[in-house]
Amino acid sequence: MKRNQSGFTLIEIAIVLVIIGLLLGGVLKGTEMINQAKIKNVISDFNGVQAAFYGYQDRFKAMPGDDRGAAARWGAGTASGDGNGQLTGPYNFQLAAAPTIAEESNLFWQHLRAAGFIPGTTTNIESGIQPTNALTGMLGVETASGGATGLGLSGLIICSANLPAKIAVAVDVQLDDGVAQTGQVRGQLQVGLNPVTGAPSATYVDNGSNQYLVCKAL
Repeated sequence: MKRNQSGFTLIEIAIVLVIIGLLLGGVLKGTEMINQAKIKNVISDFNGVQAAFYGYQDRFKAMPGDDRGAAARWGAGTASGDGNGQLTGPYNFQLAAAPTIAEESNLFWQHLRAAGFIPGTTTNIESGIQPTNALTGMLGVETASGGATGLGLSGLIICSANLPAKIAVAVDVQLDDGVAQTGQVRGQLQVGLNPVTGAPSATYVDNGSNQYLVCKAL
């Protein structure tokens, strides 16, 4: 008496493998598209802030955040800088225990928004003005002094925090030389979220968990 043996034929197994392959390919492709979108957003942040900065300087002959004519120009609720050509305060001013309107790295955003160069509120400046990037890291500006601070850069810099290594190196490659410790774009390995600026890393290391603070000279 013959027994009926159930099981998959080679054709059925091949079809299943093809379907699995297509699904995996779709997931990987989707992940890559998401990463590319984040890279474009971070680069857009750098380019957009730089364009707004130079536009403000051209129109008002002053640096946003440092502009001592801002309060007179826009009235109550707007604070002026001291006009010394530098910004006081770190890029991540919002992490201070009591962030204040007096920090020029804070006023930088208020002045650009008041002038209409970037969108966003100019009210509640102590608690709500710190921008973030596509990775929810802080986006900010500060005056770097070179050496061990400001990732070896000098002058005004814009920084974007909490960038995974894959995204950080892609941003550096597209905007500069792709090397963490040279050029106008520098990368600093983070040991915590939204760190203060320090020395740049020797290289970017993508181990699946590393995050970088990336700063660019303006």
